[in-house]
Amino acid sequence: MMSSCQSADRDHQQPRLLDQVRAAIRLRHYSIRTEEAYIQWIRRYILFHKKRHPIEMGSSEINHFLSHLASAKNVASSTHNQALCALVFLYKVVLHKDPGELGDVIWAKKPKKLPVVLTRTEVKALLNGLQDEKWIMAKLLYGAGLRLMECIRLRVKDVDFGYRQILVRDGKGEKDRVTMLPTCVIEPLQRHLVGVKALHEQDLREGFGNVYLPFALVRKYPHADRDWAWQYVFPSRKRSIDPRTRIERRHHIDETVLQRAVKEAAKRARINKVVGPHVLRHSFATHLLEAGHDIRTVQELLGHQDVKTTMIYTHVLNKGGMGVQSPADRL
Repeated sequence: MMSSCQSADRDHQQPRLLDQVRAAIRLRHYSIRTEEAYIQWIRRYILFHKKRHPIEMGSSEINHFLSHLASAKNVASSTHNQALCALVFLYKVVLHKDPGELGDVIWAKKPKKLPVVLTRTEVKALLNGLQDEKWIMAKLLYGAGLRLMECIRLRVKDVDFGYRQILVRDGKGEKDRVTMLPTCVIEPLQRHLVGVKALHEQDLREGFGNVYLPFALVRKYPHADRDWAWQYVFPSRKRSIDPRTRIERRHHIDETVLQRAVKEAAKRARINKVVGPHVLRHSFATHLLEAGHDIRTVQELLGHQDVKTTMIYTHVLNKGGMGVQSPADRL
């Protein structure tokens, strides 16, 4: 049993546990969302076990906590596994306890569900219910197959109007990829960027205008965070304080803005399906495959690592297809 003096020495010599977790997460360049989620689950785990230190616990306590989430809280399998990932990170990375010593921790089996897909008529009705930047974002989700956060984090430099393509940086799995820029979006997007640039110039005049740069780019390129090319295509209407650096800057628009807008538009269009922004990406993939485009091409456009992930959309395989046209341009 650890003495009170030893415990005091440990607390004096080392940062608090959650601060150690934050430092380990940032060292590995995990997103702020991952950091917030991991901190939340680790805190809940400690409180559940009456504030015992995790080093004194192991697989039995982890499984007890996960069983509580499944039975008392009725959480989804993805939530269960996120909590477990946070705890494995805590033990393996922060506490340096071999995961093999944790025993048979229980991973939840994710149910295999078919994605919700809209017909072209439903997509058109949905898009007709959106306006301004929300229409542009939804059009990019459907017309380029972007994920919601890929769209929201889009930078000015990554939209190539000349080649009519979008470079997706650090997509899922930290992979870059190229997808098409729908022709029907070009003119509205260019008009939108005129307003965004005016907003950026106003920020510069007021002594702001610097944007978050990933990793150590701000040190490598000291003035890049104020350059127009690095600004977000869809910035927030208000400046805010960066939770990590405490710097006031203009971040990208919050994802809930489009989530709410899409759900409201689907309701007005009387679409009797569970509709969110990601449904537009599902529809992008399905409509391309229905049009006869090769599944490997669709896989590349979506950024799927395994073609089996792409195959969930349809049984139409190997139909070929040259010169892929965005489904947004076929409406």
